[in-house]
Amino acid sequence: MNTINTQNNRAVDIKDIPLLRADAFYKTIAERLNSEGARCVAYFAEEDKNALTLYCGIANDLSGDISLAKTRTTIAGHMQSFTPEHNAMHVYEREMHEQFGLQFDGHPWLKPLRYAGNRFDKTKIPDNYPFFAIDSEELHEVGVGPIHAGVIEPGHFRFICRGEKVLHLEIVLGYQHRGVESLMAGKPDLKTMLTAEQIAGDSTVAHALAYVAALEAAAGFMPNEKLQMERCLALELERIAVHIADTSALCMDVAYQLGQVACEALRTTVINTTQLWCGNRFAKGLIRPQGTNFGIDAGLCRQIRKNINETVRRYRDIAGKILSLPSILARFEDIGTLSTEQAQLAGMTGMAARASGLTSDVRKTHPFQYFTALRHEIVAEKNGDVLSRLKQRFAEVEQSYRLVNRFLNLLEQSDNLLSRPEYSPQLKPQQLCLSLTEGWRGEICHTIITDRKGNIARYKIKDPSLHNWLGLALAVRNQDISDFPICNKSFNLSYCGHDL
Repeated sequence: MNTINTQNNRAVDIKDIPLLRADAFYKTIAERLNSEGARCVAYFAEEDKNALTLYCGIANDLSGDISLAKTRTTIAGHMQSFTPEHNAMHVYEREMHEQFGLQFDGHPWLKPLRYAGNRFDKTKIPDNYPFFAIDSEELHEVGVGPIHAGVIEPGHFRFICRGEKVLHLEIVLGYQHRGVESLMAGKPDLKTMLTAEQIAGDSTVAHALAYVAALEAAAGFMPNEKLQMERCLALELERIAVHIADTSALCMDVAYQLGQVACEALRTTVINTTQLWCGNRFAKGLIRPQGTNFGIDAGLCRQIRKNINETVRRYRDIAGKILSLPSILARFEDIGTLSTEQAQLAGMTGMAARASGLTSDVRKTHPFQYFTALRHEIVAEKNGDVLSRLKQRFAEVEQSYRLVNRFLNLLEQSDNLLSRPEYSPQLKPQQLCLSLTEGWRGEICHTIITDRKGNIARYKIKDPSLHNWLGLALAVRNQDISDFPICNKSFNLSYCGHDL
């Protein structure tokens, strides 16, 4: 057997993962990628004594299995590229190229993905990035960033335009690589927990949950149902808060001030509810391994329900107004369209993928925590434009609202089984575990590899933005450059989630 099958949050012995020759590895992974419902969720390298072990995890959304295989090569060695046949693999290969100098033969676009301080070739800097160019007197280039007028993180956007029409957009990120993955290595403790919470500030719960689930699986710990429900409740509150905030931002970009200020206030109500629960509006401190410091009781359940019921009632009113105003619909409809095929080829995930008709949602395909006990249904739009991404948010708020009330009903009836967190659990030695979580932006994947002593030897993080930035670049083609702000806002991708 050329792969071993596992599932979400299920640790396997590293020795049980088949070690294949490079040619057999390529053939095996290519065959898995060609299977219906299959996609790559992790492909990365671990360095050991001037050699590299490459691990690849292929998830099948129909079976719920994750197939694992590995191969060995040298630093600055050669591997055959999957990208010509499977476009979404480009980011994984570009990352390993910059980290270890690996040459992926046949890769059409082996450009820097980030600019980490420990990158293999330090002569590659933002100033000599090899931008795509077209030699024509009819075209002009427009560069935006990396420093922006707003208080946002750095990123460079290079447009090639004919008049006002965008023909091509190339996005360059990685100006603030923080080295998060290296901070996660060693013995797990409170520091690694706090680091996981800060991978992407708007996805505190999602990233913290992915870390905690990976840690617990590697330790052989199964959280009780009450703790699982509390975590899922926090995840859905985070989803509601950000979707409402994004609605506000889109309203601002088309000068609909009523929608902007109303949604700003409603988002504040949701995050203040989280603060009522754990003392922090972004849920920092709430998700902890093997326990919690903020167990929920019946009184808090009632207060959360009251706040969310009122918030969603008012949000529905604003959503109805937005969808009835021709001036807003004219700015959103048929703008920034990303087709289903484009989304599939780019490896899109999460809300943006579902707005283009893809039915991808980890809560259903690879369920985690209490979602394993539910029959989660995927909601999706199909047109892939700015309006579809807004309507997708409306639909997901409604779905999360129903989930929140379901969790609250169950939590009110559950026993108050509290356990204190364990920040430094004893992990099983030489294990690998993939932890998938459906954050509000999309699929998050954390991979943990332990050494012979049970410490973290390699920690790999994938935020949904890693794939989704390409979707934004594709969506603005043939659009007026003045439409870029609302296209960008409709995706709301993470700089720090990409840069790590």
